[in-house]
Amino acid sequence: MTTTQGIPHGPYITAEVAGTSATVTVGAEVTRLENLDPDALAGDVLRIAAAAAAAHGRPLHATITDEHATHELLINPDGSRQPYQQPAPPQNYEEPLVDAVPQWEPAEPAAPALTVHPGHLEATPSPPVSPQVAYHQQHPPQAAPAPTQAPAEQPALTRRELRQSFLTQDVREEPATRGWRSLLRPLGIRLAPSAAERAERADVQAVSQHWPGPRTIAVVNAKGGVGKSPSTILLSAVLARYGGAGVLAWDNNQTRGTLGWRTEQGPHDATLLDLLPHAERLLGTGAQSADLAHFVHHQTQDRYDVLRSKPMQLADAQRISSEDVDALHRVASKYYRLIVIDSGNDESDPMWRRMIDHTDQLVVATTTRDDHAEAGALLLEALADRDERSARLAAGAVTIVTQADPGATSRDVNHITTGFTPLTREVVTIPHDPAMVDGLLRYGALRPATQRAWLAAAAAVARGL
Repeated sequence: MTTTQGIPHGPYITAEVAGTSATVTVGAEVTRLENLDPDALAGDVLRIAAAAAAAHGRPLHATITDEHATHELLINPDGSRQPYQQPAPPQNYEEPLVDAVPQWEPAEPAAPALTVHPGHLEATPSPPVSPQVAYHQQHPPQAAPAPTQAPAEQPALTRRELRQSFLTQDVREEPATRGWRSLLRPLGIRLAPSAAERAERADVQAVSQHWPGPRTIAVVNAKGGVGKSPSTILLSAVLARYGGAGVLAWDNNQTRGTLGWRTEQGPHDATLLDLLPHAERLLGTGAQSADLAHFVHHQTQDRYDVLRSKPMQLADAQRISSEDVDALHRVASKYYRLIVIDSGNDESDPMWRRMIDHTDQLVVATTTRDDHAEAGALLLEALADRDERSARLAAGAVTIVTQADPGATSRDVNHITTGFTPLTREVVTIPHDPAMVDGLLRYGALRPATQRAWLAAAAAVARGL
């Protein structure tokens, strides 16, 4: 039985972590784990190792490997852990002597040999040399002088340019905060984050930006039931949670828009129809940001506001013109830095067309159904033929593919994703989540994997702003 740090140990533990899965080997026993939450997956790995140590009543040597590095730990029976150290070498160990080996160098070409005779020296005659070779040996050719060129005058550096600034900052990466790597921080082991954590940090930074001037995002598809309202809600939630206040979700729909049905209602039932008569006053110098609370509905958990339509009325009873869209957009642009618009299904409606004229970033929402995807693709083609600006919007769009059907397979998702990849700038997939099906929709109620997918979708949108 071998010993480590003077402590006998039992079977050797190895754990290989790859994304959302891990394989833990204790002696001859192999356990395979799956968990979409990296923190929970790390906890499962360490619990198995601690259970093995407790079963053997002694610390066990564990090697944990992920896509970035390999680390060795000593797992104690009580679940605590510490860095593993190699055992010290025996005291009678002697360092072997190693003679210095001269470095080999290539030999110079041998000179003409000399023959030495007793009593006198006689040079071995050299081979005859032709007159041409002899002439060139006595008169080697001279290199032609390089043409003289006046050096270009360089501008003199200022004293400030010559001096190194004291304000130069060394940006250091924060140690890992997710997965099994973060569990080693209490031991003083500061490990670099995994590739997955680095990608998540990059997405968080993207959605946390504040852009100069307001930005408008339009979520579109000519079919109903493709996920436009959920996409509007959850994109707004991510952008508000990470970037701070100043995000408005606007239901730009004349045919029973349902954005208000899936979001919190404030202490009133006002809609965009109630805001329109007050647009000029709200644009005046005497208006205050709190005045807008009479017309929008604040989402207390996700920190954005909703401007509702009135789905209980028919379209002809709440007809909105292009001029009305302009007025609403001027008000929204004054009070909000980001405007996410949930659109209707009629691309010929002046309300829909005017929305496109105000859009900075287009989002195509679809599910894994072929008819939903085809409607989105046809819309992109129509925009490409409309005018140059609309064509740029279509080419720079982001497609969000939601797995609304729990029975959809990965093949179904890949089929839609592959089809939209050459049509738009980025394609993001959202897994099925029961919390997205009915009722009020909140970001915090989603599964961790779904939250991560919506963060990636919002980051893709933000990169186009």
